[in-house]
Amino acid sequence: MRQSVLGFCLGFAALAAFSAVRSAAANGPAHAYVGAEKCKMCHNAAAKGAQFTKWTESKHSKAHAALASEEAKKVAAAKGIADPQKADECLRCHVSGHGAPAAKLTDKYKAQDGVSCESCHGPGGDYWKMDVMKDRAKSTAAGLVLPTEETCKRCHNADSPTFKGFDFQAMSAKIAHPNPQKAGK
Repeated sequence: MRQSVLGFCLGFAALAAFSAVRSAAANGPAHAYVGAEKCKMCHNAAAKGAQFTKWTESKHSKAHAALASEEAKKVAAAKGIADPQKADECLRCHVSGHGAPAAKLTDKYKAQDGVSCESCHGPGGDYWKMDVMKDRAKSTAAGLVLPTEETCKRCHNADSPTFKGFDFQAMSAKIAHPNPQKAGK
């Protein structure tokens, strides 16, 4: 009898957890996408590391535009995709916030920004303000993501038709954008 009750409780708990996860996914992200321009306001000074400029010089900032290239069109055609700049299977990794409900995309959000700050650091709607960003605990509680290898592997994986392996350490170094004022703190 105890095993039946325990089994029922565990089954019910699993169903409740599954429903909560499914509900959260159906409702989209908890925070709004504010766009890379919001990040630029504080993250472009040379003295602080010029993170925005580093991003604009990276392939990530050109990820959406890359889908218009002849190479991308060839890869897409081989997969039966007519236009990679309109295909969910491509946009999910080439555009921050793709698939989020319209209500979670602010007027500053632009799909053309490609893989922007919010792909790696999470939608900034609740952490972009300076008073929140100055406090690591507050900013992470408000949705700031401190990216890990798993964050990158959401897109850099074998599901990508152009995947050639992924060396997290090498790629992290390539896109590193630290704030020199916070080094050693």
